Amino acid sequence: MGDPSQTTLCVYAGEALAGYGFGHGHPFGADRFQAFWQHFQQSGLQQSCCIRAPVAAERQAIERFHTREYVARVIAQSKTGEGFLDYGDTPAFSGVYEAACYVAGSGLDAAARILDGKCRRAFVPIGGLHHARRDTAAGFCVFNDCAIVIEALRAVHQVRRIAYVDIDAHHGDGVFYAFESDPDLCIADMHEDGRFLYPGSGSLTETGTGAARGSKLNIPLPPGADENLFFRLWPQIERFVAGFRPEFILFQCGADSVAGDPLTHLRLTPQCHRHAARSLCGIAEAHCQGRLLAFGGGGYDRGNLARAWTGVAAALADQELAAS
Repeated sequence: MGDPSQTTLCVYAGEALAGYGFGHGHPFGADRFQAFWQHFQQSGLQQSCCIRAPVAAERQAIERFHTREYVARVIAQSKTGEGFLDYGDTPAFSGVYEAACYVAGSGLDAAARILDGKCRRAFVPIGGLHHARRDTAAGFCVFNDCAIVIEALRAVHQVRRIAYVDIDAHHGDGVFYAFESDPDLCIADMHEDGRFLYPGSGSLTETGTGAARGSKLNIPLPPGADENLFFRLWPQIERFVAGFRPEFILFQCGADSVAGDPLTHLRLTPQCHRHAARSLCGIAEAHCQGRLLAFGGGGYDRGNLARAWTGVAAALADQELAAS
């Protein structure tokens, strides 16, 4: 699959990532990875990408964002496999700590490889766990890999100006409120209106606090919003992110915003996700040496996530796909 140092895109794939999932009919099942991986392989994209095995995060890296007490609780419940890690959405299972470490660690490894010049962009399909807060799980998310990467970019790599773009149907509250007062983190989040969908946040008036006021952009969409509205509104995000002139871009491309998802009410298409990825690649090339890391995020219709994420990967790899 070519010399990784000369590869545009690195994709993280393997059973360790597939292991992050909740059984017994839970919407976030372990089969989500295989649905994507099968479609991705059928597309032939693996011939133009570096495929990298998942990497586990060390506890110290996770605790740059999460509290020591919360991490200890995840470890304890990972051993018993009992109870919930939040109020009822995110059940513990045997090995949940290790599974969540592979999600977070793959994002950390991807960021490091991008900054080392080993690839220009990277995609972690089972990632983007944007609801987890510093001291608790939330919304199927045990460790907030997006926030963990943000903390590592600052502490390890001395990257300050970071843009986080999120098109998951659910507002990325775990990232937004953790960095609401951070003027060096630009957030652009397009999601279903919180009056109709979990977690109930992300209104137009939430633009950051204190010195960070104006560094955050929320675009809530009404239930039933389709690709026509997406394409009308997307230029706002382009201008907002480009105007920030980031040093690194993170992209959470949740596929639960695609029409037919069982948990949401939007009616976007996979073409929206591909367009967003292609657009952000252009901004990354213009402002931050192409540095772009994408996370799969949500998506509970397996066909939707397979098509949307494969389209994102194609855009990140500068490849074309047949319409899907």
